[in-house]
Amino acid sequence: MIRRENELGSIAVSNSVFTKIAGNAATNCFGVKGMAIRSVSDGLVHLLRRESMAKGVLVTVNEDGTISIELHIMIDQGVNIPALGNSIVSEVRYKVSQETETEVRDVNVIIDSMMVD
Repeated sequence: MIRRENELGSIAVSNSVFTKIAGNAATNCFGVKGMAIRSVSDGLVHLLRRESMAKGVLVTVNEDGTISIELHIMIDQGVNIPALGNSIVSEVRYKVSQETETEVRDVNVIIDSMMVD
């Protein structure tokens, strides 16, 4: 959680807000099928539904007040992976900093699976 204070009061932004913004930004990028999670029981990667996609996002608050974001995604077959990664990093960094006024130190994209049609 990040807390900001000024003469009018204080605002606290929880990690769940960051995860939802980052998850929405990532899944709106062309070529992203959705957020992914690896099952502990069977070791398989599962596509998360829209309402539980925050499980594919890990947000860490750093000592200097910045945040680091780790995204686990599933992508479409045939997309340019480096271009997609750059697009996701830019979009997530922009959306999170614009909506929360919090500096994003790192955005790490982990591609867990590729959907084959």
